[in-house]
Amino acid sequence: MTEITKWVLLLHVAATLAMVGLIWFVQIVHYPLFSQVGRESFCRYEMDHQRLVMWIVAPGMLTELATAVALLWLRPAGIASPSIWLGILLVASIWIVTYSVQVPQHASLAMSYDSEIQRKLVKGNWIRTAAWSARGLLVLWMLCQVISRVATNPMAAELAQIARP
Repeated sequence: MTEITKWVLLLHVAATLAMVGLIWFVQIVHYPLFSQVGRESFCRYEMDHQRLVMWIVAPGMLTELATAVALLWLRPAGIASPSIWLGILLVASIWIVTYSVQVPQHASLAMSYDSEIQRKLVKGNWIRTAAWSARGLLVLWMLCQVISRVATNPMAAELAQIARP
């Protein structure tokens, strides 16, 4: 495995797992607490939420997307092509739900608090939570495939030793 492939895979795993942790935090803690903010200050809270969360979400989602696509060309030995495509399909579904459902709901909430929209935000976010959780399992499985290939293939392990600086 080339150095670039190794780093792309590790960056992909890191970005995906960071997003898995973030989505579970958002699903279980953050979105449900929206109902506790209060109507008077909610619009400001929602606008601040959108502005601040982008500093965390955008780099993670963009890194995950870029590395998922890069793995099409830099696919490590031991990872089947359908696994890469499944990962891309899951990333695409996350992006579609994010920008077609979650973003419009946040835009509505920024104008005025609506308990029904907030409830739909929490409920609909389970789709992204499930998709990112599936991605997390998939990238861990992919990483295990690469590790077990190196561990069970003496030639690959020997080549890895030689390639180390």
